[in-house]
Amino acid sequence: MALAASLWGLSALWRSPLAKDYPSLTVVFWEHLILVVLVSPWLVPAWRRFGQASLRTRLAVLVIGAGSSALATTLFTMAFRVGDAITPQVLQKLQPLIAIALAAVLLGERLRAKFLLFVIPALIGAWLLAFADPLGVSVASAQAALLALGAAALWAAGTVLGRLASAELGFRDLTALRFSVGLVTLAAIAALTSTPLGMRWSAAPSLLLLALFPGLLALVLYYLALGHTPASRATLAELAFPLTAALIGITVFATRPTGTQWLGITIVLATVVALALHEQRAKRPAVVVPRETEPARATR
Repeated sequence: MALAASLWGLSALWRSPLAKDYPSLTVVFWEHLILVVLVSPWLVPAWRRFGQASLRTRLAVLVIGAGSSALATTLFTMAFRVGDAITPQVLQKLQPLIAIALAAVLLGERLRAKFLLFVIPALIGAWLLAFADPLGVSVASAQAALLALGAAALWAAGTVLGRLASAELGFRDLTALRFSVGLVTLAAIAALTSTPLGMRWSAAPSLLLLALFPGLLALVLYYLALGHTPASRATLAELAFPLTAALIGITVFATRPTGTQWLGITIVLATVVALALHEQRAKRPAVVVPRETEPARATR
């Protein structure tokens, strides 16, 4: 689990330089194309089962592919273009809180008032992290934070909808459908917006590493570990993601968070861990899950 999270944290090594040199949509298109090639053995069985699935499952898959894969990754890449190498990745840790809120709307999970005890500190921490000067916020300085939060929200929606679709489709099916639907969506958007998709051959190694390690390998390791890891331990292991991201940002990209940003990082991570521990141990958890469903686990 920690290894998978560390691989996600390495994303900035390749995504940030690519985002500075090429349109975000172009980077994500080629990333998805490589991912589709990597999962090509799963494509035909996945689309066959997709055709046999219920309308609800098919709609969920389309939203996951177009929104949670294509659009979310594009927003995340744009956040690197306008911001630093640390903030977008740490803000992604708000995803579990967003997923829980969406699960309450879409899956009938009920939130108790104590959920606010975790949401409010997390929002304060996110604000402190997003802005070097938390009392002097401009539209320009908010761009990276809004893009990263938009990506986190779409990934959280993918988690919830993935739970709906997993009743009829396996992990390999969902993975193959997610990337292939995302690729078609990106190609359509590029055509409609006349976004150039050409890239220099020199970008190929970075694209391949980006798709292989933070993309496919991290996702497979995460799912394999998640089935054997309690949620509280999983969340602790996932701290390797923002910690690795912070280390990469400081050592490779010379990013220097301010004191209030370090405080924000600490608050966000502590809140997410506290929520996971509380839900595992409390007699009255903050989220009441219907018996026929399992607790949501936010994943990319």
